[in-house]
Amino acid sequence: MFKRVVLFIWVIMALTLLAACGGGDEKKEEAAPQQQEQPTAAPQAAAPVAIVGDASNGGKIFSTACVACHGPEGKGVQGLGKDLTTSEWVAQQSDEQLVEFIKKGRDASDPLNTTGVAMPPKGGNPAMSDQEIADIVAFVRSIHQQP
Repeated sequence: MFKRVVLFIWVIMALTLLAACGGGDEKKEEAAPQQQEQPTAAPQAAAPVAIVGDASNGGKIFSTACVACHGPEGKGVQGLGKDLTTSEWVAQQSDEQLVEFIKKGRDASDPLNTTGVAMPPKGGNPAMSDQEIADIVAFVRSIHQQP
């Protein structure tokens, strides 16, 4: 009796395994044409899309995320953050470069960090979206004075 129960369990397990493996062939055949379509769509998706910033909204975000180090007018706080209104570095960067810089921040140990104070990624707000960062860049551009 025990041998029959064990045999019955083995048969059930074998049938379950075969059923689980057997259905995959049809799905693989269906999935193959979809995979062939992806290479043509990928180059279109890989093209970078420029985000247009809203300086008004960027000013609001700046006043909460950036003001502690860069001051309410973006003129910098001594020993904390640089003056963004006259920064040659800001003038030399593209909007995309500034967005990437804000996203990554700058560690205090970075040789290009002249204040010795870290700038946290996204101004210390990990929930900040790319659009919000683009808005901040638009605001910084609006307060930046060309030499």
